[in-house]
Amino acid sequence: MINFILLVCAFAGIYQVVALIACLRHLRRREPAAAFTPPISVLKPVRGLDPGFYEAIRSHATQDYDEFELLFGVSDPGDAAIPEIRRLQAEFPRIRIELIHCPDAAPNPKVAKLTELVKHARFPVLLVNDSDIRVEKQYLRSIVQPLAEPAIGLVTCLYRVHAVVLPAKFEALGVATDFAPSTLVAPLAGVKEFGLGATLLFRAEDLKRIGGYGALAGYVADDYQLAKRLCGLGLRVHLSKTVVETSSDEATWRGAWRHQVRWQRMIRVSRWDGYIGLPITFATLWSLVAALSGAPVLAAAILLARLAMALTSGVAVLRCPITARFWPLIPIRDLWGAGVWLGGLCGNTILWRGAFLRLKRDGRIASNPPGAATESAVSPSPR
Repeated sequence: MINFILLVCAFAGIYQVVALIACLRHLRRREPAAAFTPPISVLKPVRGLDPGFYEAIRSHATQDYDEFELLFGVSDPGDAAIPEIRRLQAEFPRIRIELIHCPDAAPNPKVAKLTELVKHARFPVLLVNDSDIRVEKQYLRSIVQPLAEPAIGLVTCLYRVHAVVLPAKFEALGVATDFAPSTLVAPLAGVKEFGLGATLLFRAEDLKRIGGYGALAGYVADDYQLAKRLCGLGLRVHLSKTVVETSSDEATWRGAWRHQVRWQRMIRVSRWDGYIGLPITFATLWSLVAALSGAPVLAAAILLARLAMALTSGVAVLRCPITARFWPLIPIRDLWGAGVWLGGLCGNTILWRGAFLRLKRDGRIASNPPGAATESAVSPSPR
């Protein structure tokens, strides 16, 4: 039995080495030259004011790009984001910036907004990203290049989290040192259909071929479903080297826990097989198991591999200042992450944008559970 446990611990260490290789491979890869510049429609479904909202949407209006438009979708005429969108229109009158009322006529309100926004988009390339995503000036020019290749159907991006309070920083550390490297490992493990809400760039004609956003209206993880269906057309996903930034103002540990458990449940119902395999990535946990099993050298090797990979991912790949400063907390965050995984393993209810939703096993939204209350504010859904 001890030999089997140590074998599992060794595999956990091997995963960290593979993830390190994936990070280095990503850093060494060259992106296509900036020669392809089709007009782009940027679609942004909005509900409420995310932290840093105006700075985020303004970064899209200042793009060094020939032709693009910004389309914002809201369902509530009194949405707090509307004055900020009007402010953007006033600051950039030469750019087509439209505010469009979108009825929430779908189980997934975000997809309902996107279904309406697509009707107003004028251009053949569509970009969808979350409302709090902040980008650099060359963002559009850099991410669109892979679409010049007909075999590429979707471009997506990694992201880092800007945070001020400790629970949010803890979450940012997990994104940079756990989530990002797992995304980089996915193609090496044969996982092709992945898309992150931080950036989803694709052709309008390909969206039509999969049935439009209406085909995704019943799913909670619409970004994953979009990627899955585009891959079903025989197209590939390209993970850009461009990194975008989001903000988190999660101020409580309870809120951070609930946010991350929700994320885990969304992953579980989208890809059960991948979810069950996640414990092999819990390096700190397996390092402790190895130490308690009488293998201190193996334990130290696993932990060193974990820290080397985490720093490469967070500092080199994502350029995340939180990782650079708080890296000694990585082992503690890893143990927290193992607990979050257990929380995501059980239950089928999530709190999402003010409403409790019940999820089916196939990732569809069933309904609000009977008698469930709603809350006035929820953290932005995970990317």
